[in-house]
Amino acid sequence: MKINHRKILDWRCDFVALVSGALLPFSLAPYNIWPLGILATTMLALTLVGQSGRRGFFRSVLFGLGMYGFGASWVFRSIHDFGFASTPLAFVLTSLFVFGLALVFALPFILYCKYCSKSRPGFLLGFASVWILGEWIRSWFLTGFPWLYLGYAHTSTWLGGWAPILGVFGIGFFAVLSGLVISDVFHQFINHLRNKTHPLDLHIKSDRKTASALFILVCLCWVGGWQFSNIAWTKKTSENPLSVALVQPNIPQPMKWQPFYFPYIMQTLRDLTRDHWEADLVLWPENAVPHFYHDASDFLEEINLRAEAGNTALITGILYDADEPRTWYNSIIGLGTAEGTYFKQRLVPFGEYVPLEKHIRGLLEFFNLPNSVISVGPKDQELLRTKDFKLASYICYEIVYPDLVAQYAGESELLLTISNDAWFGDSIGPLQHFQMAQMRAMENGKYLLRATNTGVSGVISHKGEILEQLPQFEQGTLRSDVYTMTGKTPFAQLKSWPTILFSLFGFLLTVILQAKRHSVNEVH
Repeated sequence: MKINHRKILDWRCDFVALVSGALLPFSLAPYNIWPLGILATTMLALTLVGQSGRRGFFRSVLFGLGMYGFGASWVFRSIHDFGFASTPLAFVLTSLFVFGLALVFALPFILYCKYCSKSRPGFLLGFASVWILGEWIRSWFLTGFPWLYLGYAHTSTWLGGWAPILGVFGIGFFAVLSGLVISDVFHQFINHLRNKTHPLDLHIKSDRKTASALFILVCLCWVGGWQFSNIAWTKKTSENPLSVALVQPNIPQPMKWQPFYFPYIMQTLRDLTRDHWEADLVLWPENAVPHFYHDASDFLEEINLRAEAGNTALITGILYDADEPRTWYNSIIGLGTAEGTYFKQRLVPFGEYVPLEKHIRGLLEFFNLPNSVISVGPKDQELLRTKDFKLASYICYEIVYPDLVAQYAGESELLLTISNDAWFGDSIGPLQHFQMAQMRAMENGKYLLRATNTGVSGVISHKGEILEQLPQFEQGTLRSDVYTMTGKTPFAQLKSWPTILFSLFGFLLTVILQAKRHSVNEVH
């Protein structure tokens, strides 16, 4: 029987793509082995060299299955533990979710394989550009799922210094390019060894020069990030710090919306805040008060009076029932010396709204989660404020959208985000979520407060340093001092557009270069 070596090689490359995808999440929290992300993207690029659009798409889907199958596995916890789906059903629904994400991930690589993958510029600039364009597309396509971005692996590396300039997409571009250039340098070195008898061959010499120049360029990107991290993009509004208290009530998710437990939950909030009314700001988590706003008027008035007496700004999450029929918002309100209301703009599918609601609501208990009737908040809302400073506030999922955060961060002096990551249990999801909040602080040069129901609650500096945090699944109140900051980073002003436009230019350039090369080859 004749062995088909081509098919065996294809199967091996397919396997490499799948495993490489599963490696990428290890570069992110909680593992933080950042070189694995660079290795994973490089391996995918190598397996796509010279492939057809169809084969490249299939191989990219495998990479996506590995990446999301491990990196977003926490979705199973939400569906099974809190959506009341059986284990087999939860597995099927999670698999469909992962498969859908893998398809979206793979779509840009059809174009890459068809127009870029057969040239050296395409392998280097083209792949890095398409990777970033793919991440950007995933931030808005079908409302977006901006998770597992490569740049998040570099909150603590030299590349993190680019965050205030180019954001997570720019960092991701440099990370991908680093792996590709190192691979190219290695490839040129092997070629040189294999051609010892022709060391002065002009073609090889030119490639080696180009590879060396690109390697130096990548080194400059890393050193540049280190240098930029020392620049003060924003400045303190005062040398006097704010005293803040972050409350983590650790209410089990099955108890959260049961009326029998409402008195216990509200008493827990009172108890955890009792010794902190002298703080400048007290922050409660998402939907900390398990009532609609107008139904909780007595409790809110009690807390408002207590905060005013202590000259404290208290900010909490609560469901807001608007005057319009069937209109409810996931909101943040200010009490005491704080004022204003913020309505959440980016909703979580199934958790806060049900796609194709008329057709699937009622089919499964999972599609009837208690908060899955939330309305989208209006755009361009006013910032929350106290008598001394303005706050940009974000609810749960919103903190993972770089440009949404930057939209409000520039005019604020302090960032805050509230969440309830109890939906994901003790999975890696909440830790990934916290790392993304770190990146938002770095991008905008502002201190960030994060209060959650079960963790991770913490205080992050304007440089992305974790100053204080509470252990997960423990009830407590975190006390810390922070500074309000003024000014806008370059990223806060321009958002992700410079990186996206450069990536688009890089893709088009490599398309043109490959087309020219193909035309020259046809002539000869």
